[in-house]
Amino acid sequence: MAGGKIKKEKSKSGKGAHAPYQGGISFHKSKGQHILKNPLLVDTIVQKAGIKSTDVILEIGPGTGNLTKKLLEAGKMVIAVEVDPRMVLELQRRFQGTPLSNRLKVIQGDVLKTELPYFDICVANIPYQISSPLTFKLLSHQPAFRCAIIMFQREFAMRLVAQPGDKLYCRLTVNTQLLARIFHLLKVGKNNFRPPPKVDSSVVRIEPRKPRIEVKQKEWDGFLRICFNRKNKTLGSIFRQKTVLSLLEKNYKTLQALQLSQGLVENKDPDMDFSRLGDSNENEAMEIDDDEMDEELDVEGGDAEGEASEFKDKILGVLKEGDFEDKRSSKLTLQEFLYLLSLFNKAGIHFS
Repeated sequence: MAGGKIKKEKSKSGKGAHAPYQGGISFHKSKGQHILKNPLLVDTIVQKAGIKSTDVILEIGPGTGNLTKKLLEAGKMVIAVEVDPRMVLELQRRFQGTPLSNRLKVIQGDVLKTELPYFDICVANIPYQISSPLTFKLLSHQPAFRCAIIMFQREFAMRLVAQPGDKLYCRLTVNTQLLARIFHLLKVGKNNFRPPPKVDSSVVRIEPRKPRIEVKQKEWDGFLRICFNRKNKTLGSIFRQKTVLSLLEKNYKTLQALQLSQGLVENKDPDMDFSRLGDSNENEAMEIDDDEMDEELDVEGGDAEGEASEFKDKILGVLKEGDFEDKRSSKLTLQEFLYLLSLFNKAGIHFS
């Protein structure tokens, strides 16, 4: 309900119609509209949020207001972002003339395109197709909120909370855990929604790190793209591959040339835009062609390849220094990734 276009539909009756909630509203599965119908689950979500009476709460995808009512009773104010004009009208109608109405502000629009106001806590039951971009949009928000309680598709939620060695541990995991501490709160069966989705859900708690761990966005993203392109291979194998070595050597020589011509270069990145870290289609950082990843650079003998061999030795020297050559990305902790990147940078090797 927080994203996507809504088509006008005439009210239908009969077997082919969507199940109405109230006021004749029918829900569209294709738009990710799945309304929480279990009051006990609504109460649990509010309790897990730890809302204070002074909190401003951002609710994304309020729908018909089942959760909104409980949030209004618990906090100071609720700012609800809803894309569907039918739901907006229903929400306003539901609270009109009640003591709660002056503490509810409704913003009609796509949450991904909306400039979010200040809030202390976010509570969201969102269309699953916007899970990744919304997560990073929230984590880029300033000033940082205290926590977010979000309903995700179960597999996506388990990727967020995965630990090194878990099957679902991936680049998304490391990118989100760089920015926040994430906790799994409860599993939610599909029958708790109207209409029921095809898969189960999970509720997670996201707490932005304070202070943030400082990294350069493009550098970090380029580094992780290489490490997780073949996450179950050893890092020694990954960094021996021809495409990886040629890209890193090109960056290395470019930086050396800049240092020679300008002296010591201070590479100051602009303010980081974390909202783009979760999108696998953003390729501004170092890009690797999957078809070329298994090609290794043969550097045995030959004067023409002496330079490449020297750079390869430099790369492997960094891996050996940190005892990373035989380790796999699927089993590295966030701290180990940060340490390995610092070793590469110390050797003058960069990833953007």
